Amino acid sequence: MPYRVTYAIDSLDPNPLTMEFDEFWEASDWLHGAVQDRVNHIVQHSQYSISDDELCEIYETEYYLTRINKV
Repeated sequence: MPYRVTYAIDSLDPNPLTMEFDEFWEASDWLHGAVQDRVNHIVQHSQYSISDDELCEIYETEYYLTRINKV
């Protein structure tokens, strides 16, 4: 059964990134990798040091912007 992953830039993104996968594990792996890449980019380009609590909030925000649905 195919799965659709949707990953928005922010909560008002009218055209989020959409990917489709045949297996749930493929969708999940891709999603976790994409979130990790985006979080790494945020951390590396931050002009301030990021605390562990702030890092957890960044991850929470990024996962809030994602969805995996059965197609």
